[in-house]
This record gives sequence, structure tokens and C-alpha cells, in this order.
Amino acid sequence: MTSTTQTSQSIVPLIGRVLISAIFLFSGFGKLLDPAGTQGYIASVGLPFPVLGYAGALALELGAGALLVIGYRARYAALALAAFSIVSAFIFHHALGDQNQLFHFLKNIAMAGGLLQIYALGSGAYSLDNVTGSHPARRIAAA
Repeated sequence: MTSTTQTSQSIVPLIGRVLISAIFLFSGFGKLLDPAGTQGYIASVGLPFPVLGYAGALALELGAGALLVIGYRARYAALALAAFSIVSAFIFHHALGDQNQLFHFLKNIAMAGGLLQIYALGSGAYSLDNVTGSHPARRIAAA
């Protein structure tokens, strides 16, 4: 393997984490700027306790999204966001006869797939997980 290949493979997981977390961070900041609108939307689909749902979604999108970017506990953040994406798809985008809702449903499912790849393979070389030794490849190499 050439050094160019090694470099590109090392930085690719970082780029992937930044790209996939962007939607959660933007969505979280959007919720932060419009709590009433977000809580109203949650209530409009019939979910109880919209304030609690709002707080949970906000914490998960911003918290796990940030952890994913820096690569700290990235596998667990990715798993939590994958579950959130699947649950959100079924709760908020279940009207699959509407092409827009179908698109959003499939987007959420695709995001969950990418997040499960992070869960399975770890956060990569450029991550706090790698620095702290919690990256799965380091555990394997140390065994």
C-alpha cells in the first residue's frame, strides 16, 4: 500500500463522520432556534410529551453529532443516531404514498446504514477514540 493510499484511507473516516453528522448538527441547531415550532411538530404527529421529545432530540442531535465529529465514543454516538434515524423515519415519515415523505423515509434509513458502518468499523485514525485507545483496530492490534 502506498503512502498516498494510506493517507487517503486514514482521512476518509474523518470526512465521512463530518459529512454524516452535519445533518444532525444543522437539525439540532434548527430545533434550538425554534423550540415552539419543533414541539408543535412533535405534538402534531400525536406523540405525548412534546417538551420531553424536543429535549431528547436536541440532546441527541447536538450531543451525539458533536461526538461523532470529534470521534469520541463515536461507535456509541453512531449507534444512537442510527436508532434515532430509524425511529424518526417511522414516526415522522410514514406516509410513503407521498413522494416527499418517501424520500425522507429512505434518507433516514440510508443515514442509519452509514451510521451502522461507523459503529461496526470504528471512528478511524483521526479521532479521539484512536488517541485514547478505544478504537477497535487498536484493541485488535494490542491483542
